[in-house]
Amino acid sequence: MAAKPVTVAVGEFEDLVERGLRGLIEDDPNLELVACGAPAAQLRKVLRSRRPRVAILDHRSLPGPVAVRELAEGHSGTGIVLVADGLSSAECAQLLAFGAAACLSRSTQSRDVINAVHLAARGMQLTPREFAREQADSGTLTQREAEVLAELQRRRANAQIASDLHISVETVRTHARNIYRKLGVSSRRELLVVRPQGQPTGSGPVDGG
Repeated sequence: MAAKPVTVAVGEFEDLVERGLRGLIEDDPNLELVACGAPAAQLRKVLRSRRPRVAILDHRSLPGPVAVRELAEGHSGTGIVLVADGLSSAECAQLLAFGAAACLSRSTQSRDVINAVHLAARGMQLTPREFAREQADSGTLTQREAEVLAELQRRRANAQIASDLHISVETVRTHARNIYRKLGVSSRRELLVVRPQGQPTGSGPVDGG
């Protein structure tokens, strides 16, 4: 009995990219396109109704890294493949820690896009070649650090985070310091100010909160 094809939904992209992704998926007999051109405002509805195994999304269409976490948690049966340009290794590490299956640049070769889709369908993550060496140096966020980061970006105080995660306030501070180091920022303020491409910016003293 032949295996069922992997269902794929494609978010809204500029015309050439969207056409290219559609063509790649339709040319692979092991993939089935169930939605294409879904705008960011309708992503949750599309993922809920079509239940694709993989969703390929434009990183620029999402409001921030926490949106990736919410999509990954709300649609655990769907692997999220992000297409983005200009991401640092730390930003890519953050998105992977938040549940993305892969971060691909727009210059990624066709075979690597298809490979990422198939890996995402199997619940696996793919680290892009262009980020692999930098990530080895900077480190990827642990699951607990990703949880703390999400709380920090929601402007929650250290005491609140400690209570919710059942850890000590000092442990929260330790995780925060590790997060700052891995993401290349120096304060909580920098985690809250995000450029369109997702790059942290801003400055200020370290907030031990």
